[in-house]
Amino acid sequence: MVSNGQIVKIISNLYTVKVDDKFYECRARGKFRFAKETPLVGDFVEVDLNDNYIIKILERKNYLNRPQISNVDIALIVTSIKKPDISYNLLDKLILVIKEKNIEPVICITKLDLVGFFKRGKYKKILKYYENIGIKVFYNNNLALLKKYLKGKVVVLTGQTGAGKSTLLNKLDVNLNLETKPISDALGRGVHTTRHTEIHEIDNIYFADTPGFSSLDLVDINKDNIMMGFPEFNNYECDFKDCSHVDEKNCSVKNAVKLNRIMKSRYDSYVSFYKEIKK
Repeated sequence: MVSNGQIVKIISNLYTVKVDDKFYECRARGKFRFAKETPLVGDFVEVDLNDNYIIKILERKNYLNRPQISNVDIALIVTSIKKPDISYNLLDKLILVIKEKNIEPVICITKLDLVGFFKRGKYKKILKYYENIGIKVFYNNNLALLKKYLKGKVVVLTGQTGAGKSTLLNKLDVNLNLETKPISDALGRGVHTTRHTEIHEIDNIYFADTPGFSSLDLVDINKDNIMMGFPEFNNYECDFKDCSHVDEKNCSVKNAVKLNRIMKSRYDSYVSFYKEIKK
């Protein structure tokens, strides 16, 4: 019997497929390997329930390579202020890659309570900048607001290792009891606790918990679409239409950075990405 379902968990070569309200442990046909196709968490598939084999991957609306997942509505970038310290470069890179994949980036800030009152105001001012360029920002001390926004969506959690992705899911649903570990003092960063990608349904929100990571490449990004991650640059018209905003003189974007109209960390991220892509 052939039915349609969705892959909700992958461990090694074993795929958990949800068909209606039942879960089946399946394997993928060898033809996927020969066709260089990889079933992903989030894929809608055809399964042979007699032999428990995935026989076809249905068309995807989008996908991410890292973390590997498909058919996503929102990528929730879980970002800690301290332990580990916030990385604006990684945050900007995630926004760029996520937008290029036609997924909405949303920021969720954790561990703001680890900094003093005055520093907290500084960080909130920076995060307001991201809101002003069209990116939603939430804080983990107001989960009701976050859940309301994510209702009915497929949400992939991503961000630095140790930023609190599993902790956030545990707060949203105490029955999950996902493993968490403290930040390594020796390494100054998080310790991996999530070993595989898995979708958890919480109050009609479909969260994908994924292994954490602290690096990301731009192999799928080119110079023509890098501006997707920096919409504020479009507010400034340069003398040259093909201005790269890197080496040219009289660049309106660079002038806006000098005047603090464009945040310097954002511009620094852009330059590093531009050079990485060009190289």
